[in-house]
Amino acid sequence: MEWLRPSQGWMRGAACVDADPELFFPVSNAGPALKGREAAKRICGRCAVSRECLKYSLVTGQSAGIWGGLAEEERAELRHSTLRTDC
Repeated sequence: MEWLRPSQGWMRGAACVDADPELFFPVSNAGPALKGREAAKRICGRCAVSRECLKYSLVTGQSAGIWGGLAEEERAELRHSTLRTDC
């Protein structure tokens, strides 16, 4: 599973590779941080590997930041809804 190895494969093709990491890991969910969060999501929106990024974040349990275009609470909801449908 190459996409699980961050030093190889998909991460090199990410649209965020040269972006400011602070956009993807805002210090809050309010005020000026919201603009950074939306900017990060726009970058994810044009990324060719956003699905791999999201999958990586879910498999490795990333609890902070924007991954694959989704914020922490959006990924939590995705995990929760997936668990509900798997039962």
